[in-house]
Amino acid sequence: MTYLVALAFLAILGSLASALFFMLKDGRNGKAKTNNMARALAFRVGFSILLFICILLAWKLGYIQPTGIPVGR
Repeated sequence: MTYLVALAFLAILGSLASALFFMLKDGRNGKAKTNNMARALAFRVGFSILLFICILLAWKLGYIQPTGIPVGR
């Protein structure tokens, strides 16, 4: 589970880095802007949702346990 979470965070950070790259480089030197930045940010949102769903399923299936912090404090 730790490797899956680490891989998902790397995918999220990679997607953010590529969006930054496309934001800085697209539309320069008379070239038309592309949709690459929006696509990279959409992938980031998808990776974040997938990570959340995986963590929720792992908790429901018993692969991970709550920390034991009392509720309501």
